[in-house]
Amino acid sequence: MRPADLAREHGISTQAIRNYERDGFLPPAERTPTGYRIYTGLHASALRAYLALVPAYGHPAAGSVMTAVHSDRLGDALAELDLGHSQLLRDRETLSAVREAVGHLADGAAGTSLPALPGPRSVGEVAHRLGVTPATLRAWEAAGILTPARDRATGHRRYLPADVRDAELAHLLRRGGYLLDHIATVLRQIRTAGGTGELSAALDSWQQRLTSRGLAMLTASARLDDYLSLRPVPPGRLDLKAT
Repeated sequence: MRPADLAREHGISTQAIRNYERDGFLPPAERTPTGYRIYTGLHASALRAYLALVPAYGHPAAGSVMTAVHSDRLGDALAELDLGHSQLLRDRETLSAVREAVGHLADGAAGTSLPALPGPRSVGEVAHRLGVTPATLRAWEAAGILTPARDRATGHRRYLPADVRDAELAHLLRRGGYLLDHIATVLRQIRTAGGTGELSAALDSWQQRLTSRGLAMLTASARLDDYLSLRPVPPGRLDLKAT
């Protein structure tokens, strides 16, 4: 097979095929005596696996999975997939908690049932919980999304449980692709227990994104399994299918 043969199936460029091979997302191709690449069904299967992994886990994770497979580090590849599933589960749990909070707001309750750390907490602790940098939290504060108090003696930010709740919600909506000014509006609604129509629409949209991502993970798992079944088993590695 030529690069054009692989590219045609997915509507991508032949340069993209060469780039994927260069970056280790495809196994190395043999060459003709004149230097042209020779691709096989193995490469076609690897390409299908990689392109299916991208919408499910993101470009960085998809690349990490494929390079780990090609380095015979199957455990590392599976660990990368586990991280993606763990994040999806965390998003689902947080979304469920936010929906419950919206229900309380709709009933006129002042509080929410979002899971939150006991406070006060530092900006570093909250950033670690969310998997973001402290600079990200400070940017959210500048955008009016977060409003942590300051310690009078040190001037350091102090995140109380309600602030952690706001950070969790902001993180969820940010992952859903919402802009900072939109998230700030949603958080103001939560704080004032005002109308929840805009928040409900945002959560419905994010629910659809989570469902699509979960389905994409199923497809990616099948494509990756197909590819692994075609790869030769390196010496010393257990062939799980044979057992």
